[in-house]
Amino acid sequence: MAAVGYLNTVPLVWGMLHGPQQDLFDLHFDLPSLCARELADGRADLGIVPVAEVWRNGWDTVPGACIACRGEVRSILLVSRKPWNRVETLAADRGSRSSVMLARILLGGRYGSNPRVVERAPQLDAMLAECDAALLIGDAALRLDPTLLPYPVLDLGAEWLSWTGLPMVFATWSGPAAAIERYGRDRLAEVFDGSLAYGLQHMPELVASESASRGFDPALVERYLTRNVVFTLGPDELAGRDLYLRHLKEWETSAAEPAVSMETSR
Repeated sequence: MAAVGYLNTVPLVWGMLHGPQQDLFDLHFDLPSLCARELADGRADLGIVPVAEVWRNGWDTVPGACIACRGEVRSILLVSRKPWNRVETLAADRGSRSSVMLARILLGGRYGSNPRVVERAPQLDAMLAECDAALLIGDAALRLDPTLLPYPVLDLGAEWLSWTGLPMVFATWSGPAAAIERYGRDRLAEVFDGSLAYGLQHMPELVASESASRGFDPALVERYLTRNVVFTLGPDELAGRDLYLRHLKEWETSAAEPAVSMETSR
């Protein structure tokens, strides 16, 4: 199983790491985009995969646990040194192409800008020295205090809710339908939901462990995992996911360049 190494994944896998679901699967961690690549290459059967990659690869989703938000998510921040309608270049962390596409959809739909995207290390000053705007996700975004930055900041979870009225789903337990059927869909849902339930039940222990290992303030970790991130794929989350995918399909149909292309050369 391929799992995302960011803080937002920890409650999903806490039971598999420390609880009754421990040792049921071989679990390892990577960036969201690389989790998808492992599935595509056959190096993992299932994983926590960005929803854009689930759709793009025609994979199936195990119902239940997910990574989503119903407003401010805090860990996906778009920072700009120009007005949003004048953003022409966007530096993006390579970690999640779903977040890159969310940024492009929101910039285009709300502000009329269509920036060229380049892949850069998640270092804000260097990103903004080269590009008009920067997208930071995961732990790199959590290390920033948006209120202290001298630039405008969009929280993409809050921006999506304001624009659509729906939650945003970032990643789900997914993989090829054959793999899901081989393990058993109901068994997988039971394990994944049980692992999440164990994590939520042991939140104080989880917060103490993760704040120490990642160097975060415990209050930030607790607030992020209990207020910002949503872990259950309910009807509203499914509607938000489907709307995001409709926008993604429209983008791929109309865009002159592939939706996930990211320049890497300087």
